[in-house]
Amino acid sequence: MEAGSGHLFVTPNLMTPDLLYSRAGCHLCEDAEAALDRIGWLYTRIEISGEDELERLYGWDVPVLVRGGAVLLKGVITPPRLLKLTLSSSD
Repeated sequence: MEAGSGHLFVTPNLMTPDLLYSRAGCHLCEDAEAALDRIGWLYTRIEISGEDELERLYGWDVPVLVRGGAVLLKGVITPPRLLKLTLSSSD
């Protein structure tokens, strides 16, 4: 976070966007997208509705943020959780 700005500037992955598995009408998914957008996180939203395999994998857990096949976060995704994730991955 830039001192005094009140905005987060996070660069999680410049090469390939993370995947956000989501479902239309899911308020947690909408909140996750807003959090990701707020801090400029590079991601691609994947709609799981009607996709049997994606429903099986992520149906109960959406939103789910994935990078390279590994789940980074699921459920409540907020800017503080994203920042903590970014800081812990830079160790």
